[in-house]
Amino acid sequence: MSGWQSFAMVDWSGGNDRGPSPCKDSIWASVSHDGSADEPVYLRNRQLAELWLTELVEAELTAGRRLMLGFDFPFGYPAGFCDAITGSDDPLGLWDWFETHIEDAPKSNNRFDLAGAINRRFGGQGPFWANGLARDIDGLPRRKDRYRNPFPDRRAVEHRAKGSFTCWQMAGAGAVGSQVMMGLPVLSRLRKRFAGQVAVWPFESLDTPVALVEIWPTLLAGPAPDHWIKDAWQVHKVSLELSGLHMAELDQLLTVTAPEEGWILGVD
Repeated sequence: MSGWQSFAMVDWSGGNDRGPSPCKDSIWASVSHDGSADEPVYLRNRQLAELWLTELVEAELTAGRRLMLGFDFPFGYPAGFCDAITGSDDPLGLWDWFETHIEDAPKSNNRFDLAGAINRRFGGQGPFWANGLARDIDGLPRRKDRYRNPFPDRRAVEHRAKGSFTCWQMAGAGAVGSQVMMGLPVLSRLRKRFAGQVAVWPFESLDTPVALVEIWPTLLAGPAPDHWIKDAWQVHKVSLELSGLHMAELDQLLTVTAPEEGWILGVD
């Protein structure tokens, strides 16, 4: 198939509805075509984001354009976790598992309770930590000093991505654990809705019209100009950077083998 014509990058959020006014630490998306980017889109909750993503994929498929769709959260967990939860090392099966077990509404979700329930399978002190709620949750420690992880603390790629956070931290500045848990169910539903037209890097061959890739905007975006909200700037900048690459350069970035844990696009 020919190269990608469209690049959409998404800065995700694991929290609740952020209200009508555009703000930081919420969901932002940016789409680029032929080296120019549309205005970043503010999406106040995941339900609106999923609708926006569905409409975007439908529009790109109708237009006959190949779409690279990036998300700023890990697509896989450190080795061993997937098999312990699902009985298989197929990370896409874990996506489906989370899609079944996550309950999500604009003002509430069960991510911390699910993290505690998973921890109780392994003795109640890990792998997840950092309870962000006022109430205590059985099995989910608030601090890492009361935490024991039966799995590796980091994926292989995170040892190469200085400053990245682990999948296990559920709350706190920069934490991505909630984003992963609340993002994978949405991606699972996208795969099912557009079956045969969406492939996931680096787990599947990218011979479909739509490719899902994991990004870390800090790698490419740099600091935001003063008049920009950081999250909006980062997805805007990354979509532009990727759309400006020659196909050979993009292919080189995609030459990665990480069948269980996934990889961050752009990390050597």
